[in-house]
Parts: sequence; C-alpha cells; structure tokens
Amino acid sequence: MFNTFLTEDEPDRPRHFDSDGVRIRYFGHACLLVETRDVSILLDPVISYKFNDSVERQTFADLPEKIDYMLITHNHQDHVLFETLLQLRHKVRNIIVPRSTGGGREDPSLKLILRTTGFDNVWDLDELERVEIPGGYIMGCPFFGEHSDLNVRTKLGYCVCLLGKKIMAVADSNNLESRLYRHLHEIIGDVDVLFIGLECDGAPMSWLYGPLSTKSIIRKNDQSRRLDGSTCEKGMAVVDILKPKQVYVYAMGQEPWCSFLTSIRYTEASKPIVESNQLVAECLGRGLLAERLYGCKNILLS
Repeated sequence: MFNTFLTEDEPDRPRHFDSDGVRIRYFGHACLLVETRDVSILLDPVISYKFNDSVERQTFADLPEKIDYMLITHNHQDHVLFETLLQLRHKVRNIIVPRSTGGGREDPSLKLILRTTGFDNVWDLDELERVEIPGGYIMGCPFFGEHSDLNVRTKLGYCVCLLGKKIMAVADSNNLESRLYRHLHEIIGDVDVLFIGLECDGAPMSWLYGPLSTKSIIRKNDQSRRLDGSTCEKGMAVVDILKPKQVYVYAMGQEPWCSFLTSIRYTEASKPIVESNQLVAECLGRGLLAERLYGCKNILLS
C-alpha cells in the first residue's frame, strides 16, 4: 500500500495568469482564487486532491506558483483547515485574518494561532480597514451572525477591488440588519460580483461550541442559537443594496471533500437548497448572472 503513494510522474507545473482583466476561480465551498497578471489572492483555502469521480474540481495543481495574499473570513474548520494551510505555507507571501479583540475561549486569535504554527507573515485587519495591493485594494467588511449569538469578533467579509472590479465575499454572514449594507454601500459603491452563503439551517450551538460551555446547553437554546446564514429574503436584501451584476451562492458545504468537515447531506427539499434556488431564480429574473456553485467555476471579468 505504501508504494501506491509514490510516483515517478512529474507534478503539473502551475500556470501564471497572464491576461487582461480579473479571473476568479472557485475551488469548492468558500475557496476562491482571484487573479490579475500582477497579483493573486486566495480566500478560505479548503482544497481538494485530484480524484477520479464525477465531480469536476480544481486542486493544488491549479494554484499559481506564488500566492500574494491569503484571506481567511473566520475561525471555523471549513474555512481554516490546516491540512490545506500547511501545504500552502511555502508559497503564501501574506496572510490576512480578522482582528481579534482578545476574547474568550470561543474567540481565539487567528493571528496568534497561525504564527504559533509557523506562519510568520500574518496580518490582522479590522472592519473597513484597507490594504493597498497592485491594481486595487482589499477591504475588511462587517460580518454578522453565524456564531450562535456569541461574542465572536474574529470574522470579516472581504471586498477585493482589482482593476476597477469589486468582488464581495461574505461567506457565512447572516444579514441580520440590512442597514449595515446600506452604510457599506455608501463607502464602496456598487459591486460587480457578490459571493454569498445561504446555509440557512445551520448547526446547533453545541455542534461547535458545546465543549467550551461550562454547563450543559438546554435544547431550546441549542436549537435557537444556530450557526446559520442568510435566507433568500435576507440575501436578496443584500443584492438590492449592493447592486451586483453577478451573484453566486457558495460556502454550502456540498462538495464531497467537505463532507468530513460539515457532515451536510442535502436533498432538493432541504431548506438551504430551496432558499438558494429561489435566490438564483430571482436574480436570473432580474437579468443578473446567478448560480449556486458546486465543484469548480471560472469567471472572467474583462
């Protein structure tokens, strides 16, 4: 069996994106690679190995030789996966994480975790703080919900602006208050592409935070304080405010390589599938490009 892990075949060599415009590649779940010929940005890296099945996918071999910026939205295992991070450590120049406020056990500092693990190029970003990059900027955006109403502050959405194109990735954020996005729109204006999560069932609080509780969580609280994202109605409110030209539902945990992290088994009757189908249909009815992503996807903004 050990011999089957070895090969004499040379690995695929990464190809540098050397065209005009901005390319976005979807690697599954919440993982996005945003590139121009001058800069590469990787968000929430959970990446598949090459595997022969019916699911088309992009793997480690499809990443560029260097990654200028790696962005992490929040400290959940389907967004911070060390199986992936340790394999990327040699090629990532800068890691940007949400700023920690030095909270309790449920909200550890991502910067300290990564630096302790051997990443010496970690920088934390606050809400509305910008990092200037070749051809644009990266801005941290407020992130509501999805953490069981706990005082978790180490979380950010991101607005990536490159060559005048604005890409918003809000992962699992739950639109609990639309006025937040109205204020945000006053600062950044219309976006071109919106990536939004609609995992609106969400796991109960005990699934992730139960071991940190000093006493048993009663069922009523466990079920009402869930790790849930937006519904169609909440998601469309974000679309109405930010006015994107393209809308993609992502971070749904459907890909087979995410099943050991999320334990998700959807059917067509599952609420997140029903809600995301409604959002995609609503966007298409308005003439927007829209899709629920699965497996892989390449998007070119020219």
